Amino acid sequence: MKKIYGNDSISSLKGAERVRKRPAVIFGSDGVEGCQHCIFEILSNSIDEAREGFGNKIDLTYFKDGSIEIEDYGRGIPVDYNNNEKKFNWELLFCELYAGAKYTNNTGENYEYSLGLNGLGLCATQYSSEFMDVTVYRDGFKYSLHFEKGKNIGGLYKRKYTKKNTGTKIRWKPDLEVFTDIFVSQEYLEDIIKHQAIINAKTYFNLFIEKNTQKMQFFYKNGITDYVDEKLASHGLTNTISWQEEKLAKDRKDKPHYKVKVSVAFAFSSEQPLSEYYHNSSWLEHGGSPQRAMRIAFVSQIDSYLKKNGKYNKNESRINYSDVEDCLIIVISSFSNITSYENQTKKAITNKGIQEVITKMLNRNLEIYFTENHADAEKISSQVLINKRSREDAEKARVHLKKKLIANMDITNRVAKFVDCRSKNREKRELFIVEGDSALGACKQARDPEFQAIIPVRGKILNCLKSDYNKIFKNDIIIDLIKVLGCGIQLKSKFNNQFSSFDINQFRWNKVILCTDADVDGFQIRTLLLAMLYTLTPKLINMGKIFIVESPLYEINTKKRTYFAYNEKEKSEFIEKIKNESYTIQRSKGLGENEPEMMNLTTMNPLSRRTIKIVPENIENTREMFDILLGDNLAGRKEYIINNGELYMDNLDVS
Repeated sequence: MKKIYGNDSISSLKGAERVRKRPAVIFGSDGVEGCQHCIFEILSNSIDEAREGFGNKIDLTYFKDGSIEIEDYGRGIPVDYNNNEKKFNWELLFCELYAGAKYTNNTGENYEYSLGLNGLGLCATQYSSEFMDVTVYRDGFKYSLHFEKGKNIGGLYKRKYTKKNTGTKIRWKPDLEVFTDIFVSQEYLEDIIKHQAIINAKTYFNLFIEKNTQKMQFFYKNGITDYVDEKLASHGLTNTISWQEEKLAKDRKDKPHYKVKVSVAFAFSSEQPLSEYYHNSSWLEHGGSPQRAMRIAFVSQIDSYLKKNGKYNKNESRINYSDVEDCLIIVISSFSNITSYENQTKKAITNKGIQEVITKMLNRNLEIYFTENHADAEKISSQVLINKRSREDAEKARVHLKKKLIANMDITNRVAKFVDCRSKNREKRELFIVEGDSALGACKQARDPEFQAIIPVRGKILNCLKSDYNKIFKNDIIIDLIKVLGCGIQLKSKFNNQFSSFDINQFRWNKVILCTDADVDGFQIRTLLLAMLYTLTPKLINMGKIFIVESPLYEINTKKRTYFAYNEKEKSEFIEKIKNESYTIQRSKGLGENEPEMMNLTTMNPLSRRTIKIVPENIENTREMFDILLGDNLAGRKEYIINNGELYMDNLDVS
């Protein structure tokens, strides 16, 4: 029986339960992302101190048990008695939401620019922790506090301290009763520390990982300028340009003025575009005001230069931001003493005044830059026009392809040699992409026709990493494969969102399985197929829908049974096992020469086959490896073969 919904049904959370019951309200997630935000909140307080000139070093230690310690060398958090509030400051800061020293930033009383604004982060982190230990050095005293599950244990411990150093050290462990996962990745810690070093020039950030005793230091003397230089490497169309400005702004006529400080570093590059925005040290993942300002200014000024210098063809459409973005490396770091974040996670700001300041600054400086640096302006405008015209050509090719992909009904009649399965249940259907017509015949006899379909590829398909879209979309083999997949294409880079026809709901399979011979040609065909999927349908890889089925290298026969060895080690193990019996060893034939029973056992049957799931754990490494294997990086390919060639000797057919 349902309880009556009446006056007594309303209740309120009190104390630590306000965070422990609903952590996602404060931290944006009750998973590991919430724990990451806790780290960011505590780190932000230390950064605010360093930015005000109190200490130039911050240490972060990650312990094996999942606890984190952050130590700074600033003034030390005031934790003693507060005469105005008639309470100890430690009670206010660690045990009360909406208490802090940053509500008067616009007066410059404590902090001119600070990341913390709302007085939530420190208290909310303490509330959500299994334990928290705090040590503060200031005013000639050492203060100690201990908390467990949102409650103070033992009050404030205070004793004389004669050394001159000051600062705050906080160690805490996120509580598994609050978060579903508390173990933060080392990659996240390195990333956040590095980017804070970039934004906070001349501050040393030290990271220690207890698990592997790894120590790292991050330091950028010139901040974002050094970072853009680092990203520019050898692919620059221009050198790094840096501008700084400090202005007064207001978000509305009846609102007060506030200070805005902006630093911009950018360069144009033929490779590796990048755009990052920070406000008061917080990475603006969703951009907001600085991003809008940058888009308006760069498109406006480059478009103006193209018009003035007659770069557009007659009746040609103007550039848009994606054309600029594809060759731009830019980092904008802004600070203000009044900030409107979208929410507590601080991933976007909405200040109209900040947007206006940045827009005017960029418009003015870009106009001067293009006037005074004619050679750079020519290179930039030419590259942007190339990007624009490539985008438009790709859109025409995409429309052409889309027409070919319309109406997936009766696909069996429209794709040569495709063998469908009977089941219409997408959760069961498997598509085998096999090497050649002979493999088609063998797999067709060995498959389960209820849920296994087959399509052969004729020879080595087009290298999609080196071919332009026009050539790709005219290739019959690729068109047939895309038709059979059913989900359309997902153009990468700037075409990904605006021109995508990809629809995962139209994907016709639970698994796509690449099935090629266990020889050099087979491995190359497999790599080319992966490159095609990576280029045109990367989401299928991200979703874990792509598999490789392994083929055995050796068939070892005795009187009693047959063994299949997939590598040299397995062959040796089987031979050792049957050394007292007579046996024969046969090197694996091509798939098309195998008997149906063997094909079913080793390749088709889900209970006995071996498959490798393709998982893009590190997208940058994936890009680099494809570039080495299939791209224009000839030097990298040569070096890779020299360093790793012996690992593949077992798979070479030297007969």
